[in-house]
Amino acid sequence: MEFTDVLTLVGGLCLFLFGMNQMSSSLEKRAGTSLRGMIGRLTSGRIAGFLTGLVVTAVIQSSSATTVMVVGFVNSGVMTLRQAINVIMGANVGTTVTAWILSLTGIDSGSFIVQIFKPANFTPVLALIGIILVMGFRKQSRKDIGYILLGFAVLMFGMETMSSAVSGLADVPEFQNILLAFNNPVLGVLVGAVLTAIIQSSSASVGILQALSVTGEVTVGMALPIIMGQNIGTCVTAMISAVGANKNAKRAAVVHLCFNIIGCFFWLAVFYAANAIFSFSFINDSVNQATIAIIHTVFNVLCTALMLPAASLLEKLAIRLVPDKRQSKDSEVLLDERLLTTPSFAVERCRSVAGDMTLCAMGSMKKSIRCILDYSPDLANEVREEEATTDEYQDMLGTYLVKLSSHSMSEKESTETSKLLFIISDVERISDHALRMLESMEELQYRDASFSEAAQDELHVLTSAVEETMDTAYNAFTKDDLEIASSVEPLKQLVESLCDQLRARHVLRLQNGECSVDAGFVLTDILTDLERASDHCSNIAGCVLETSRGALGLHESLKEFRTDSEEYKEKYRQMEEKYALPPAKEL
Repeated sequence: MEFTDVLTLVGGLCLFLFGMNQMSSSLEKRAGTSLRGMIGRLTSGRIAGFLTGLVVTAVIQSSSATTVMVVGFVNSGVMTLRQAINVIMGANVGTTVTAWILSLTGIDSGSFIVQIFKPANFTPVLALIGIILVMGFRKQSRKDIGYILLGFAVLMFGMETMSSAVSGLADVPEFQNILLAFNNPVLGVLVGAVLTAIIQSSSASVGILQALSVTGEVTVGMALPIIMGQNIGTCVTAMISAVGANKNAKRAAVVHLCFNIIGCFFWLAVFYAANAIFSFSFINDSVNQATIAIIHTVFNVLCTALMLPAASLLEKLAIRLVPDKRQSKDSEVLLDERLLTTPSFAVERCRSVAGDMTLCAMGSMKKSIRCILDYSPDLANEVREEEATTDEYQDMLGTYLVKLSSHSMSEKESTETSKLLFIISDVERISDHALRMLESMEELQYRDASFSEAAQDELHVLTSAVEETMDTAYNAFTKDDLEIASSVEPLKQLVESLCDQLRARHVLRLQNGECSVDAGFVLTDILTDLERASDHCSNIAGCVLETSRGALGLHESLKEFRTDSEEYKEKYRQMEEKYALPPAKEL
């Protein structure tokens, strides 16, 4: 083997690894939303979880990526350990699809139909289509498809380059002597595991073995333990990702490792025991790329058949290996950075946490409203605690979303990220107004003053309207419902009108001596906070409406809805009737 052949081999290997990485990441990005929905519908059933892992891995072409995602889901509480076990088993079978794709390079037939499916013939066409999509279109979804095709083309070109570079090794005695060492099953497993751990991809290491098979010197006895070792080596990525995670996430990574180690040594023992008895004649036969794909698939299917019924035992083993320990509350991570590599899942997780934050902030406002008419120190403490929690949510979500923004995302995911950044700011301001209202009421308590009966009745009407505004905004956001979102603006406008009316009535009561000056100042502050809270609810609904257009436009849709829509006028009229103030003569 000449020096130029070595350079060709290294270049082919680099192209192969780059193409696999590019194709996998582009597939993951393009299919992100669909995969997120599939994971969201995941059940605890063994078959459902298994099929989910299989399909997701077959789509994104990486069992390591799927397993790292699973570790992140378990760490964030999105998935249970039992669900993770089923998905991991499916991922091990799904990863065999790559080997079958790579085996296409070994097609050898004079048939025109067969030759069409030979990568050397159709890869240039895919590369041409890919570069046209990448350079000729602005739409991100088409660019993503282009990158997938280009990644596949580079992958196949690298595979062909490696195969041609190593074809001359068949006549090199030193190479044959090295391969003879792999007849030792333990050494074969070790080499397969180490190689895969280094490049962190079992699909890539299987591809390298398929490239070497063109020499005709790789036998079944050599390939079998190497392939088994490759399945162990791929666990390294998940084990690394579990560092610093909570106990269940560590257990998910341990399950992946135990699954492959137990499956490897069990079936290796069965195979060599059977060979000792029956002396398989095929063990010294040369393998080709298709044979390696078959071995890879059969091994992973057999491992799953062995371990899937014993999922509960795997769970118990993982719990024993990673026992329960005392953990601080901070160790339970709401937003796992492992999900950043899969933006579609990270965005959905942020959305869920933002929903919790909104519930917390609006809860603090409702409790602060209760303090207006029925103040209690315990309720005041709850308001302060929830306001502080909301601040923590904003810091955590804001930091995470900024990090997420630096990753490659689809246009829809990028818009959703921007929307969440806008919304959490408005949500945090609602809790701020809740705290200010509480402090106003505490000032009233300190001055031993109180609102008149008429003012209390009016505040009851106003606060009921504000609470409905918050509930409607919350439902619009969490359900992403445009119809509900369009109902927020009439409520917000009504709240503003009610605040103006309460201010006017308050002036009349002051003039008639029916309200104290101290209570009057506090009432003015409370009205301002309630009005601002409804404004922020309107902003939240505006974000929901604007992102339905694919971009944020400073709530232009709200302005159009308010000024041009008969629907708006009808909804406003209904709200006006529902929240009518007591007649002024009752003052």
